[in-house]
Amino acid sequence: MSPWFALFLAGVFEMGFTTFLKLSDGFTQRVFTALFILSGIFSFWLLSIATEKIPLGTAYAVWTGIGAAGTAIIGIFFFKDPVSFGRILFLTLLVGSIVGLKTVSR
Repeated sequence: MSPWFALFLAGVFEMGFTTFLKLSDGFTQRVFTALFILSGIFSFWLLSIATEKIPLGTAYAVWTGIGAAGTAIIGIFFFKDPVSFGRILFLTLLVGSIVGLKTVSR
């Protein structure tokens, strides 16, 4: 598996574990709690695969960026989080930064 693909999947699983954390309702919903745990395990496992080839700082920044941007977008569409020009602007800058890190990394 490509380290960048592993890193992308790690970010997707990070979005999963943050979303399932909310849906677990304080860890009272067993299915969502289990999905939270599984998503976290897969996210960290894939991140560890990615850091074998991608510098740690770059991998961590991209991983958290994917998770943060993706979670914010999920929040907007599924949990009615507020939408504002500033919020969209900074999410766009975050995604642009992720793409930039990928572009300048070996």
